[in-house]
Parts: sequence; structure tokens; C-alpha cells
Amino acid sequence: MFRFFLRNKVVEFSSPVIGNAMPLTAVPDQVFAAKMVGDGMAFEAKEGIIYSPVDGVVDSVFPTKHAIGIRTREGLKVIIHIGIDTVNLKGNGFESLVHRNQVVKSGAKLLAFDMDLLKEKVKSLVIPMIITNIARIETINFSYGDVDLNTTVMTVKLK
Repeated sequence: MFRFFLRNKVVEFSSPVIGNAMPLTAVPDQVFAAKMVGDGMAFEAKEGIIYSPVDGVVDSVFPTKHAIGIRTREGLKVIIHIGIDTVNLKGNGFESLVHRNQVVKSGAKLLAFDMDLLKEKVKSLVIPMIITNIARIETINFSYGDVDLNTTVMTVKLK
């Protein structure tokens, strides 16, 4: 019965960064670019803060703090991954500003990262934002280019 109410529901995602939005295929990592993890988009940030793109619950904060998972109230599972090969830093340069099971509103600060340190140590600072349970999605529309926290970057229509 609950599923009936979510049919044809549209979920809007705001940008998780202030910066630039680009297609997921532009990520310099084959796993993300080939959409093996899920579908979404990527960002170049102008500051070292990740904000929540939607209202939801923090599903996971990776132990290395380089990625975070959020579950929307509609059941979409979203991962925001800071940079490429950042897992190798073992948490160095990252700070989690939230904890697992915490309820967050769109625009809430989630993670902080040291952009200068990461630029020295990793392959890329591109930030993929991916919906992992894509079987729930009917369509996704993307908006690319300059973005801020008020920019709707992804509009997802559920099945």
C-alpha cells in the first residue's frame, strides 16, 4: 500500500557542492564512469565541504570518511564519493560532520575535506554522486554547469 503512494513520485536533488556539475562519464575512474556502481553525476568543488543534496537519513559514513551514503524518504540510496583513490588516505584530510542514522535536511553539512592535501595526494578531486538502487528509477534528468546549494542538479522520477 505504501508503494502506491510513491508511484510516479519525483525527487529533486540539489548540488552537494558549490562548483561545477558534469556527467558521470567524465569521472577519471572506469568504475564510476561506466556506471557500475549506479547512475548519477559528478562535481568539481570550489570549497572543501559536502552538503546533503536531499532530505534523508545518513545510511553510512565510510570509516575513511571519503564517502557518505544517504537514504531518501522515498527509499533512494545515494553515495557521495570525494575524489578518486581517496580511500588510500585512510581518513587523513577528511572530517565527518554527521553520524550514521542521523536525519539530515537538504543543505546540511555532511563532510569536510582538505582540498590542498587531497590535490597533492590523489588522482582527482572529482566528486561522484550516485544513486545505487537504480531499479527504482524510471527517469533521471541532469543539469550541468556552475552550481551552488540552491541549484537542482538531478530530477529523479520513481517507477
